[in-house]
Amino acid sequence: MGNPLGVHALVWTGGWAPEDAELAISSTAKAGFDLIEIPALDPSRIDIADTKQRLDAHGLKAGFSLGLTFETDINSEDPACVERGRATLMSALEVARGVGSSYLGGVLFGALAKYPAPVTDRARANSASVIKELAQEAARDDIVVGLEFVNRYESNLLNTVQQTLDYMDVVDEANVVVHADVYHMNIEENGFRKPLLLCGDRLGYVHIGESNRGYLGQGTIDFDEVFEALADVDYTGPMTFESFSSAVVDPQLSNTLAVWRNLWSDSMDLATHARAFISDGMQRARDTRGQRAQ
Repeated sequence: MGNPLGVHALVWTGGWAPEDAELAISSTAKAGFDLIEIPALDPSRIDIADTKQRLDAHGLKAGFSLGLTFETDINSEDPACVERGRATLMSALEVARGVGSSYLGGVLFGALAKYPAPVTDRARANSASVIKELAQEAARDDIVVGLEFVNRYESNLLNTVQQTLDYMDVVDEANVVVHADVYHMNIEENGFRKPLLLCGDRLGYVHIGESNRGYLGQGTIDFDEVFEALADVDYTGPMTFESFSSAVVDPQLSNTLAVWRNLWSDSMDLATHARAFISDGMQRARDTRGQRAQ
């Protein structure tokens, strides 16, 4: 059984006005994907009813993702900051719920930013407490909460699979899953196979992106290792292509992610190439696994 394949909305557009939503959703469907990942850094920018209508019209599902800022950081010792972050996450959950999405993920556990110092025990406890509450609220509508561990320049809390699993043990909610992004794993992990096998059935969402954020297969990531590990853990969850270029700019996200270069300009060519690359790679990996089992 194949994985649902998705694409990040920032491949198509940097905004989410009705015309932006239509472009992103219709293009995602035209490229043959099953779902679109919609950034909800500012949940108030998303028209819930309009987005749901467009998704339904094109037969697409949606996941939502975001990263917090230092002003809304739940990975903080400041109670007011933690409360602002909690409100942002609950607002994003309402968007996901209203659209009918079953997934809310990303850097939910803290700011998507370079921290000036290591995490403290108190800040980590505050973060886990809010995520536990978020997960309990999300479970009411069977929404999965995904924790996307990222590189050291974008978080001081969760940078590896093991750190994420340990944090999940503290949160202790069944609908919280590992959101693995191979771009970040390429920086922080000693390879891909062991960390992905370590996730096991706690892996719930995968970002597929190249080391330079451009076309798949034109960087340094060993995708054969990635796909074979995913096949070996029988991963059947979503696999979403994520890529960024200065050709498409989001006023909140692009600068945070240091998207300074034009790595591509033809969104449709990029997206259709990525879909085929992921689908073919996973099929080869499953075939190889089947041959080994004979």
